[in-house]
Amino acid sequence: MSNKVVNWNGGLQPEAVEILSADGGMIVCPTKVGYIIMTSDAKGLERKFDAKQRNRNKPGVVLCGSLEQLKELAQLNPEIEELYQQHWDKDVLLGCILPWKEEAVARIPEDGSKDLMMDRRQTSCFVIKFGVPGENLAKELWENHGKFSFASSANPSGKGNRGLVEGIGERIEQHADLIIAANDYVKSIQPNESEKTRYEQGVMVAMVDENGKLVPEQKGERNITPCPVLIRKGLDVDKIMSMLSDIFTTWDYRHGNYY
Repeated sequence: MSNKVVNWNGGLQPEAVEILSADGGMIVCPTKVGYIIMTSDAKGLERKFDAKQRNRNKPGVVLCGSLEQLKELAQLNPEIEELYQQHWDKDVLLGCILPWKEEAVARIPEDGSKDLMMDRRQTSCFVIKFGVPGENLAKELWENHGKFSFASSANPSGKGNRGLVEGIGERIEQHADLIIAANDYVKSIQPNESEKTRYEQGVMVAMVDENGKLVPEQKGERNITPCPVLIRKGLDVDKIMSMLSDIFTTWDYRHGNYY
């Protein structure tokens, strides 16, 4: 690996803050499920699409370093807020497809970011508890630099990185400004799993209808639709389904039903 690689320092990585707080920075960062590309503006997002040679129809992934940040950015209702709170308290990785708040959209730089970080329904996947290295960065960038944190898996399209920094592929390695290595941290989250059995992704739950409008509150009533839909299984899916069931009487399981 090149001299761009630094070992994670166990806290906030200053080199990464420097790169992502400037224009167009792009780094590779470890998470609970493997390595991601992390960027903070349109120029960085363009570089990410180029590095991954990827089409642009996927909803953007927005990393939230605090529940306060989530509440500032995304439209929520009390039940969705409660779901996030439970996951936050139990340190469980969760991503939900949600609409943006209008006032948050107004904060997005007028640099083309909007088209690259939302899908056509104006929704993104807002993720919490994705792993300490990135959580520290997202919190710092938002609170002290007023910058977003966007994520995408750091692997050549269609191939996983297997939770190893060596698996991110040559192209991403060449394109990144910095690579934070922490194979031991990634391994520690699923210590008993092999490369074949480990989850390489987090669970994603759609909290919107097909037009991108928030699902209604259920308030304990049955058969309220549209309802939350678990569209991607992943790390801690059992815990997440249990918490979903505690809060929502009705929800769907449709793995792979992305758009």
